[in-house]
Amino acid sequence: MLPAIDALDADVTSIEASRSKMEILDDLAAAGYSRGIGPGVWDIHSPRVPTQDEVTTALRAAASVVPGQRLWVNPDCGLKTRGYPEVEASLRHLVVAAAAVRSS
Repeated sequence: MLPAIDALDADVTSIEASRSKMEILDDLAAAGYSRGIGPGVWDIHSPRVPTQDEVTTALRAAASVVPGQRLWVNPDCGLKTRGYPEVEASLRHLVVAAAAVRSS
């Protein structure tokens, strides 16, 4: 399936990765996937707001496989099933976690 995804010629592809604990990234690296990738670091199907530490851990796991210049931070999917208070809190954690991982 990766050749078909690669053939889409997208600069960045967002994928579900939070529930699988980023295991897809090893497959992408093994296949030589060289485009930008945005592994989901927040499972939006749960109303639980992820902690900043959880997001940081997920991003560090992703950064251990994907070079930083190709790594994007994002939730697993769209946000329409979540309410504003939990989305805003979760996105704040994503932004702070991304800044922490970038600086390390």
